[in-house]
Parts: sequence; C-alpha cells; structure tokens
Amino acid sequence: MIRLAQPWWLVLAGTGVLAAALWSVRRLWQRYPFPLRIVRSARGGIAVGATVIAGLLAAAALVPLAVAAARPQEVLSREIEHAKGVDIVIALDVSGSMAALDFKPSDRLGVAKQVISDFLARRPEDRMGLVVFAGAAVTLCPLTLDHDVARMLLDRVALGALPDGTAIGMGLGTAVNRLRHSKARSKIIVLVTDGANNAGELDPMGAAELAHEQGIKVYTVLVGRGGEVPIPLRFQDPRTGQVVTQIRQVRVDVNPELLASIARQTGGAAFRARDSRALQRVFDEIDRMEKTKFSSVKLVRYRERFEPWAAVALALVLAGIVVESALGRSPW
Repeated sequence: MIRLAQPWWLVLAGTGVLAAALWSVRRLWQRYPFPLRIVRSARGGIAVGATVIAGLLAAAALVPLAVAAARPQEVLSREIEHAKGVDIVIALDVSGSMAALDFKPSDRLGVAKQVISDFLARRPEDRMGLVVFAGAAVTLCPLTLDHDVARMLLDRVALGALPDGTAIGMGLGTAVNRLRHSKARSKIIVLVTDGANNAGELDPMGAAELAHEQGIKVYTVLVGRGGEVPIPLRFQDPRTGQVVTQIRQVRVDVNPELLASIARQTGGAAFRARDSRALQRVFDEIDRMEKTKFSSVKLVRYRERFEPWAAVALALVLAGIVVESALGRSPW
C-alpha cells in the first residue's frame, strides 16, 4: 500500500502544465520564430524546434518532482488487538428445590444450566469458573478460557450430588477463593440460588465482606418464587417396595433481602427471575453491564519511495539542458 505524506505538493504538477503554456505564450509574444516553429526537414518530415523540446522537458520534470515532493511511502503496518477480559465465576445452587417445575421447558436447574451455557458462549475472551453448592460447596471448574470444557462439566451437573441444603455463604466463599489470585481488572461472581441460607459454616455476609476486600463484585440472581412450588419427590411405596416419583407441593423459603445486601456490599446488583424468560433477561443484562474491554494498537512503519520520482525529474531537467545547449539557437 502506498500513501502520500504531503499530497498537497501535487499542485506542483499542474503548475508544470501552466508553466509550459506561459513559456510558449511568452516566446510567441516576443516574436521569436524558433521556439514554437514547426519546420520541415530536408527529407520532407516535420522538425520541431529544439527550444520547444527543451521547454517541454523542463515542464514535464515538474510532474515527477511534484510526486517526489509529496513523499510517496510504502505502508508497512501491523495491528495488534489486546482484550482485557473479565474473570467470572458462576456459583450455582444445586439444592433439591432447584428441581421445582415452575420453569419451562424443564425444571429450575435445567433452565439455569442452559442460560448459563449460553452466557459462557457469548464471552469467549473471559475466563470462566463454575462452583456448585447445596449443603456444601465444590469447585466444578476453575477459571479457564476453555469454555467447551466448562460447558461440558456444567451439562453434567445433577441434583443429589451434594448434601441437601442451601449453603449460600459456602458457595459464595468458594467462588471468592477461585478469584483470590486473579490479576484481572474486573472480577465477578454471579450467585444463582432459589432459596434462603440454611446450611454451611460460613455466614453469607461474611463471604460478601471477603469478596469486597478482594475487589470482587457479586451479582445475585434469585430464581423462582417462594412459598409452595411443585417438586418431584422420590420415595418407596410401602406396599410394593418400588421407588416411585410423585409431584408434590413443597414450601421453599426465600430471602431476597439477604441477596440484595450481598450485592450492595460488593458493588454488584441483585436480580430476581420468576420464569425462564426472566432468567434469560437477567443474564443478558449482566452481559451488557460487564463488557470485555478491547484496546487496539496499530504499529505503522513507512518506507520512503520518492527517490525514483526525483531521479526522473532530474533526468528530464538534464535532458532539457542538453537539448537546448546542443541544438538550441538562443539561451533560455
């Protein structure tokens, strides 16, 4: 790619044409017969005056001279893009109440897993981690850029793998521990739960204080509504001895005030989703609020290419001088 560093010098090219015209008119006005005279040679052909040729060569020299003065440059550039990603840990409640059937097309946990999986897919530049909690908390996936692995592990999450209960403090504390050594400028925890804290050794507000000390923002998402909700329960039929599943109304306690306090303590935000569409909108909002920052640095190098044009201009001027000196009949 070629660029002109000082393109306004190209005006000089037009000046060359104008100079040639003025020079010719001046010669004509001074009644010099030879500059513009076209004579016939001895062989019958047409011969042009040497001064005319010299003048045209000098005027023509202004064109490459203008290009040389405009400094044509070969552009050697390379663009480097830096992405300043966000480190995000999703802390997902997998307690028994997440089996409630008030979220379509499946249960609360199934919908939450799908929404979180879509969220991971939309943020390829961010490191993601996964923590699951019920009566205890475990790290399902440490911070990673391999989102395919994270989504595969998320897909395998099932109810009943942890002691029952809702240890919000333990889930939040485990997520904080995952981010403790992060060097990212923005560190986020998305805490997804459908209940009130009723298990675990770590107080939720104590975990929120730890997050605040580490510069971690917590977004809390309360899934579903409190009160009685339909949950499939498995039990053994005393008459047949078979294990059967029945859908029964089970009371689920929620504590939105606690989740709001956690978010407020850490500088995050609290959300509530009563159905699958609302849960999708919540994660869309979090996605907009915590954008990955990109900075683009363009390194540009130039190679000067004016030398050939300057050489052509010099050659034309010298040619004009030679023609006028050798064949001209009067000085310029």
